[in-house]
Amino acid sequence: MRFPLKMIAVAATAITLATSAFAGEQYIDPTGFAVSGYDVVAYFDLDQAPVGQDQPAAVPGNKNITSTYNGATFAFSSEANKARFDADPAAFAPQYDGHCAYGVSKGGKVPGNPELWRIVDGKLYLNITDNVVGFWEEDIPGNLTLSENNWVSLEPAAASDRAIPQFSSAAPVN
Repeated sequence: MRFPLKMIAVAATAITLATSAFAGEQYIDPTGFAVSGYDVVAYFDLDQAPVGQDQPAAVPGNKNITSTYNGATFAFSSEANKARFDADPAAFAPQYDGHCAYGVSKGGKVPGNPELWRIVDGKLYLNITDNVVGFWEEDIPGNLTLSENNWVSLEPAAASDRAIPQFSSAAPVN
């Protein structure tokens, strides 16, 4: 069965628009990597600190061990972590395309700092500053409800182009 070229073009456009509705622009800082080159899989293997305490240090990725997802390059500390990511990238990529979870709860897209992280219900969330982490942690469930509701309208907007305040990435290494 042959399909007219116009019908194929319409279908391709519809698929592109539907796909873009699920994946907005990933926040990328001057490193050129998603999550500033830190290994997103490694967060899930770290012992998470209780609310109100600093999290363990994020694990830098290796610029020679990468995968592309959501239009961005993610770096990994090992081939094993890359393989885990490749099997299910959505399970490891930070929520809100790497933007600050509290910022999204307040209705905006600002960068997420990979050193200010928390895993909630199996999902990775980033925030922008230590002060913001405090506000977010005052009511994580309530802030997540606000974020999820706001993300529907924020997601199609362009990624933040702001730098992460007082942050100098140590990643990727090698």
